[in-house]
Amino acid sequence: MTLKTDQLRYFVAVADEGQITRAARKLFIAQPALSQAIAQLESELGLQLLERHAKGVRLTDAGAAFLEKARAVVETEREVSLTAESLARAARGVLEVGFIGPPPPLVAHGLFSAFAEEHPDCEVSFRELPFPRGDARGWLETVDVALCQPPTPEPGVLARAVRVEPRALVVAEGHRLAGADEARLEEVLDETFISYRGDVQPAWAGFHSLDDHRGAPPAASTADNVATSLEMLGCLATATDAVTALPLTDAKLIAQVLAQVRALPIVDAAPASVSLVWSEENAHPRLPALLDSATAVAG
Repeated sequence: MTLKTDQLRYFVAVADEGQITRAARKLFIAQPALSQAIAQLESELGLQLLERHAKGVRLTDAGAAFLEKARAVVETEREVSLTAESLARAARGVLEVGFIGPPPPLVAHGLFSAFAEEHPDCEVSFRELPFPRGDARGWLETVDVALCQPPTPEPGVLARAVRVEPRALVVAEGHRLAGADEARLEEVLDETFISYRGDVQPAWAGFHSLDDHRGAPPAASTADNVATSLEMLGCLATATDAVTALPLTDAKLIAQVLAQVRALPIVDAAPASVSLVWSEENAHPRLPALLDSATAVAG
């Protein structure tokens, strides 16, 4: 018996979603095709993996046991594919840099121009990332390194600070604080903050709503559940009372782009640490050179 990885991937998605309709949307395939693929997998195995009910599906005992092995195969195949892509980029002399917020050439021009001058044979490619979700290694897997406020610390994920700077509150032009030159925590902790999608890392999201100073999420937040920088910009551009806290450089740049918002340094908030972040197990051979450039620019 030879099972296809796609069959296992489909089964894992259905098991995780608990419903074939939702799994089909997640996989970007038609529901009948997914149902047929699952039925074919069960036929080839000679096992019933799922029980159908009115609201979706549930795993049988055999399905629960099979899921553990299927998930391991799917994860291994994904890791192999991503490692191959990383090695191919390295062989072509390409370094893939992920980012959250403004593109790195706008906020870290000195770093990447210094790297390009020292290593003209290495092409740097930039890719915007969504806000960190799940484990940091999984979030980083499509790039060689990311420039951002670091995700939640975990083993095997390393960070090197590129700049440490104040946080700034981004407010709408009509906000009561819009005319101020700066803000203090006692003035802003009870504001309505932009909310994040539920699967965004809580500590990372909380840093941008000042949870580390409040000790809890804000009492008031927007109905928008943002997951990307562009979604956040859209919320800032349309909301009149919503605020968020960002690294000062990013906040100033946004205020230049969006005429209807203002950036106010929060003078007594813990600073933001914009860093290069990477997975230790999949380090690009040119990464040490980029880190050296970061140290030289910081120095």
